[in-house]
Amino acid sequence: MSSQIPLRIATRKSPLALWQAHHVRQHLVRLYPDLPVELVEITTKGDKILDTPLANIGGKGLFVKELEHCLLENEADIAVHSMKDVPVELPEGLYLPVIMQREEPHDAFVSNDYNDLNSLPEGARVGTASLRRQCQLLALRSDLTILTLRGNVGTRLQKLDDQQFDAIVLAAAGLKRLGLSQRIRYLFPSELMLPAIGQGAIGIECRRGDQHTLSLIAALNDPITYQRVSAERVINQALGGSCQVPIAAYATVDGHHLCLRGLVGDVKGQRIIRSTKLGRFEDSLKLGQQLADDLKAQGADQLLAELSHENH
Repeated sequence: MSSQIPLRIATRKSPLALWQAHHVRQHLVRLYPDLPVELVEITTKGDKILDTPLANIGGKGLFVKELEHCLLENEADIAVHSMKDVPVELPEGLYLPVIMQREEPHDAFVSNDYNDLNSLPEGARVGTASLRRQCQLLALRSDLTILTLRGNVGTRLQKLDDQQFDAIVLAAAGLKRLGLSQRIRYLFPSELMLPAIGQGAIGIECRRGDQHTLSLIAALNDPITYQRVSAERVINQALGGSCQVPIAAYATVDGHHLCLRGLVGDVKGQRIIRSTKLGRFEDSLKLGQQLADDLKAQGADQLLAELSHENH
């Protein structure tokens, strides 16, 4: 299938977002050598406000809204996102038909002086912008000083190199994609640090009813990743979660079975509610709902209500 009408990809201008957009472009060009693919680069509000924790200015959706506006205004045909940034509720008229094969989903411990969390001295300064990471870090080491760290990957690493932090925690996928694997001192296993919902996966959003675009991008979907991430997102939806609260979920697949783990915690890491569900791969969405119900039965609703009250 070839077409001379260019396919336009809306993307943020950060190095990682551009890597993801080029990654999608390369796949499309490989599939359709005659298809012109253009990038529409946008600086989002989330990229501009770097001195405030994301949770205080509207959450990760800030990285997505302006790209979605491009789609709705027909200034682009698809938007490429990190799935961990995509809110559960999408604007009317848009949907996410494609989630590409997942990269490394885990979090990375990055430090110039220390090999892992256990080797940090008491009271060490650890940088992260994620309440999910903060909650789990403090559960492991309540003595740590957690400091807000915003900006793109390069900016965060520079702050570490400027000795503003003893260590920082970043998504391993981003470091790998930017050719910075050597900065990873330690990969947190999911038993110690449950990843963000959708972490390591790239999603492609487009307009409903745009069959031409859908026919071009459909081949990029990875069905197993799609089910895993969808199951994780069901938990967030059922709990009414946002990035203002520490929620984590991670699905793995073994043959025809899906194992789903989730948690909700408080920001100080003093209380973490966990649940695990195992079932058939095709029941992944149902498992997500069951896991959310189990977390609620253990008091997740109350915990989330308290956190929401503290944030307002």
